[in-house]
Amino acid sequence: MEKITPNIIFNISNDISAEIIKDEALRIMRACFQCGTCTGSCPSGRRTAIRTRQIMREAVLSLDEVLSDEDIWLCSTCYTCYERCPRNIPVTDVIIKLRNLATRRGFIKPAHVKVTQILAKTGHGVPLGITKNNEDNQWSKARESYGLSKIPATTHSHPEAVLNIQKLMHLTGFDKIVDLDIEPVNEEKK
Repeated sequence: MEKITPNIIFNISNDISAEIIKDEALRIMRACFQCGTCTGSCPSGRRTAIRTRQIMREAVLSLDEVLSDEDIWLCSTCYTCYERCPRNIPVTDVIIKLRNLATRRGFIKPAHVKVTQILAKTGHGVPLGITKNNEDNQWSKARESYGLSKIPATTHSHPEAVLNIQKLMHLTGFDKIVDLDIEPVNEEKK
């Protein structure tokens, strides 16, 4: 007979729950009675393994595992769980707060770091315009076919805006969290 080994890891850290409930609007998370409506109504849950109810349970109990749980990154932030929650708990906002805490503690996916690097460099999470082979990509061609410029009026056509994005990343400390090499913008230049 095969021995069953329970996979129980309960590292309780009251600072997770305490950090979340610093935000007055999120204090209500303690009222969650685990009905499962959030999980049952989650559109992302139909295509992924996200278990919103379990995330909420771990957050309320301040379990450290919630910060390293892949599920917090599967939420599409559609707010369906909040709309349907019988206790009006802002589940999505709790998940966003958990993501922020996880990021500050080093639990960030490499793909997310890559997106932030692209954002810091170009001002966009998804680059527009020219492909690696110096050819117009499909979006540029589609824009031209409608009589629009190849590149929309974003940071690609206003490079000075990228400096503002980089400054914001630096001032919030985000550049240090994701290890970006951003030089602070010197405002004293006139």
